[in-house]
Amino acid sequence: MGVCRIIPLGGLGEVGKNMTVYEADGSIVIVDAGLAFPRDEHLGVDLVLPDFSYLVERAEMIRGVVLTHGHEDHVGSLPYLMREVHVPVVVATRLTLGLIKSKLDEHGLAREAELREVAPGGEPFNLGPFRIEFIRMAHSIPDAAAVVLETPGGRVVHTGDYKIDHTPVDGQRTDVGKLASVGNQGVDLLLGDSTNAERAGVTQSERVVGEAFRQIFPSRTGRILISSFASNVHRMQQAADVGIECGRKVAFVGRSMRKNANIARNLGYMNVPEEMILRPQDLAELPPGEQLILCTGSQGEPMSAMTRIAYNDHPAVRVEAGDTVIISAKPIPGNELRVHDAINRLARSGAEVLHEDNAPVHVSGHGRAEELRTIIALLRPRAVMPVHGEFRMLAAHAQLARESGLAEENIVLAENGTVVELKDGVARVVDHVQAGMTFVDGLGVGDVHDVALRDRRRLAEDGVVIVVATLAASNGAGALTAPPELIVRGFGEGAEPLLDDLRAEALRVLEQLLKDDVTEIKLLQEHLHDALGGIVYHRTRRRPMILPVLVEV
Repeated sequence: MGVCRIIPLGGLGEVGKNMTVYEADGSIVIVDAGLAFPRDEHLGVDLVLPDFSYLVERAEMIRGVVLTHGHEDHVGSLPYLMREVHVPVVVATRLTLGLIKSKLDEHGLAREAELREVAPGGEPFNLGPFRIEFIRMAHSIPDAAAVVLETPGGRVVHTGDYKIDHTPVDGQRTDVGKLASVGNQGVDLLLGDSTNAERAGVTQSERVVGEAFRQIFPSRTGRILISSFASNVHRMQQAADVGIECGRKVAFVGRSMRKNANIARNLGYMNVPEEMILRPQDLAELPPGEQLILCTGSQGEPMSAMTRIAYNDHPAVRVEAGDTVIISAKPIPGNELRVHDAINRLARSGAEVLHEDNAPVHVSGHGRAEELRTIIALLRPRAVMPVHGEFRMLAAHAQLARESGLAEENIVLAENGTVVELKDGVARVVDHVQAGMTFVDGLGVGDVHDVALRDRRRLAEDGVVIVVATLAASNGAGALTAPPELIVRGFGEGAEPLLDDLRAEALRVLEQLLKDDVTEIKLLQEHLHDALGGIVYHRTRRRPMILPVLVEV
């Protein structure tokens, strides 16, 4: 046997931007290409991507990208990756490919790669030295799959996101028979989803949410709004089914909700009769008791439909007393405050708000500890590498592996950038490569660095002081044409005495320097910066950004 190097570039020690590189015999296959959403400290950043530099340096080795399912944290960075390197082929299941094609169309990249559809449980296929097959897994989006990779270094199972749902909405259960069969062939390394590893027991079936809708809908007389992830096709289908039974028409509100519903309906993953679908702008013509509104914004995203509705800023939908709002999702870590703000706003409007804490309106798409144990028991891997989760989740998954009988040396606790070598069926950590994060800010990708974020943080916390002075160039020595002017932001009322002192100090510093024949612009700026910064800190204990602007005329 040969050697296979496995390098996670995202998804370890964090929730999001999942991406794993498999490298052998001069070839690279990438499993998943996800993104993450910015945290509070990422001021002004729109999206967070993996660092692609490892792949850019080895672009000619890339044979293709294999996607486990259609969630943004597994597919969202693909267009950005395809801008950086040539991807010959993208392999995915039917719905995942439908969602990806729409995304690549938006970026003008749809013809840059072959898009190849592979069914879970279908025939294995080859990419370079890797022989790959999909195994069906249940998750909160249809068509999720685990990836089995026959590599020169041994057999690897990469689970993707999953739970073992025995009663899924579409009847497509996690294929435990196939998993057991692969286990019988021998698995050298398992890369397993760790998201719910800390939670005991098993995750409830998606049907539990459908039953909750059946209990809630019939007694409601006002509008019913349900906010969930736009990709949760089964959740939308269950809501639509119950709503239509109760005499309601369905409106899809929010760009991604409308787009995903169209793709899922066109591909046969969702069935809502055309005559029961209403455009958002036509809702006003229907009594509130006949409306079911499915919308985006379950994470409190600032411009999403649910947030705009909560703040009474949506052109077509409003909420009033007697309405019911169901938040059918769990806040991603870091989004809790925004979600709570939206809930408070909706409650203030008089609506009843149901969410995970007070009604059974959400179940996770990720298996809990007992399901992770089941997967380990079915596959009986020689080694386990926990992936997809914050470090505490990876550690909990590692503990489950220990309890399942794996020796300590066969548990690989890695982080982004760790190089794991699989050689003759034995996995061990051998190296580390660069694997940070890349920020998308507007149209710029990767042009925001730590320095820019630090500057934004200072602007947000301590404000800015801009001092503008005009110098007249005469005989090579500058002279002030007028007293310096101040522009300040982020200072409260009552700051006028401080600003007067800053103006006086700026004038004093400049006159003294010019008198001493110091006319170099950079030196003048430096002295102004230090003098004004010292006064502000002494008086306020704040360190605003100070920007001296000197203009020669």
